Amino acid sequence: MIGLISATAAGASARDRLATAWPGRTRVYDGPVRRAVESAFAECEQLVCFLATGATVRLLAPLLADKTTDPGVVCVDEAGRYAVSLLGGHGGGANSLAAEVASVLAATPVITTATDATGVPGLDTLGLPVEGAVPTLTRALLDGTPVRLRADAVWPLPALPPNVTREEPPAPGTADPAGRSAATTAARTRSTAEPRHAVAHARQPAEPDAATTHPAPRADVPAPLPALHLTDRIVPLGPADVVLRPPSLVVGVGASKGVGGDEVYDVILDALRDAGLSPLSVAELATVDAKANEPGIVEAAGRLGVPVRTYPAGVLADVAVPNPSDAPLAAVGTPSVAEAAALAAGRGGELLVQKRKSSPDGRPAMATCAVVRKPPRGRLAVVGLGPGARDLLTPRATAELRRASVLVGLDQYVDQIRDLLRPGTRVVESGLGHEEERARTAVAEAQAGHAVALIGSGDAGVYAMASPALAEAADDIEAVGVPGVTAALAAAAILGAPLGHDHVSISLSDLHTPWEVIERRVRAAAEADIVVTFYNPRSRGRDWQLPKALALLAEHRTAATPVGVVRNASRPDGTSHLTTLARLDPATVDMMTVVTVGNTATREIAGRMVTPRGYRWQSEGVR
Repeated sequence: MIGLISATAAGASARDRLATAWPGRTRVYDGPVRRAVESAFAECEQLVCFLATGATVRLLAPLLADKTTDPGVVCVDEAGRYAVSLLGGHGGGANSLAAEVASVLAATPVITTATDATGVPGLDTLGLPVEGAVPTLTRALLDGTPVRLRADAVWPLPALPPNVTREEPPAPGTADPAGRSAATTAARTRSTAEPRHAVAHARQPAEPDAATTHPAPRADVPAPLPALHLTDRIVPLGPADVVLRPPSLVVGVGASKGVGGDEVYDVILDALRDAGLSPLSVAELATVDAKANEPGIVEAAGRLGVPVRTYPAGVLADVAVPNPSDAPLAAVGTPSVAEAAALAAGRGGELLVQKRKSSPDGRPAMATCAVVRKPPRGRLAVVGLGPGARDLLTPRATAELRRASVLVGLDQYVDQIRDLLRPGTRVVESGLGHEEERARTAVAEAQAGHAVALIGSGDAGVYAMASPALAEAADDIEAVGVPGVTAALAAAAILGAPLGHDHVSISLSDLHTPWEVIERRVRAAAEADIVVTFYNPRSRGRDWQLPKALALLAEHRTAATPVGVVRNASRPDGTSHLTTLARLDPATVDMMTVVTVGNTATREIAGRMVTPRGYRWQSEGVR
């Protein structure tokens, strides 16, 4: 819930605009301002104060406790000109809230967090649990100090700045440059007792474990460079080190009816601790369908902060396991629950911990668990950049560009958005005619574990890169589409309302589609009296297709049918004009042009191209 506080009529007006825009998300706090701030601070996840920043600071100062638990606070001046992220920019979400508030109020967001200002991703904004010296390592990232990246595998993170260099982590049992043994340190130190629900925002551990232990450096060994670890293992950290916990572990759980939550939870923690693994990397629990609602399993999952995935007994029975048993076969129909469920959810991952039984005092065990490390799953975002104007690039597209560590695209499209990329983004660009190569490269980079953005103009799913890329992709990567404003829509907005009724887009390029197929589609659209937008209408090597297509349409439409011609829609050098089916000169058209041909109802009205929707009230008005 977002608490809204104001002190004057002007502030209340802006406050009410926000409350109206976000029904169900906000709560207005009236009455004396100090009391309102105190109540909202205690009761809400975020606050928006329509007050002077100085007054807001003084009101908040006595209430501050800890950056991991304090709510995010945005301060808006009473004229509604600025939305200032004042407190909890990352952990409290105030930076993103300031941008949202600014969007609603047409204000300017003011964000002073150093990482946001420089384009460096905040370590506490990556969506992963983080432990260690976050402020110290962040300062090193910002200052350009060399930082070592020690990752067990490639995970789809945003681009890290160029001063971060990857190096292989030390093998278990070996010493790092500071003389610390990963295996011995992990064996000496107990893992965090309450992994997730005791950790707020950045999920700092509730009690120290091996990942937050800072051994004293040896006098004869030079101080190592700061290190950013990306691992599910318990590793020793230096005073400037940080560890990010990837969601790499699946815990399979078997249980007898009526098992207690403590017993399930304890056997999981014991198994992880003895294997030198962090509970913060547990992504989910897995079990058989028959145990989906077993209270003890549900409770343990809640304490770990993870979901429960279940499988039919028949599916688990087909999973090869090292320790099958007659007991679960008789009880639920599969010779293995813990190991089989972990392996099924782990997508072919490595079985790190074989079936382990709980060890309650004085009675038989009622819970078992097994742990699998699943392989990383890269991410491919196919991003539509829109028709070219920066203000038609969607916020979601911008966010995906900044989320990527690898960008793949046509060179001229890369140039349009290069300034939006984070420092350190690897760019793979090529020219026209290399679409297949770009699609395969993007998929391969995602399969290697990276966060990839594959860009295209307009909407990437319309005559662009989504189709060839997704035809190459398997289910071993996450794939998301980011819609963009198409050239047809941008042109239509310039022309008026030519797409007000049924319409179709047809590409006249026969590089990938035989002309016989294209001609059949144009003829069908002509016979159906559908508005047609032609993409790729004419090039230096293809100059006859557009006249042929127009002739096909003319068989079913009058010579006076309006036609809109738009080149480089939305761009500074864009042009547009209205003509008719009879007067259109194909020589004025090229590959940067879209041609929209109206149907028999389309009219030119006040210099605009309009296709009536056919509303009854319009028809009655005409009569």
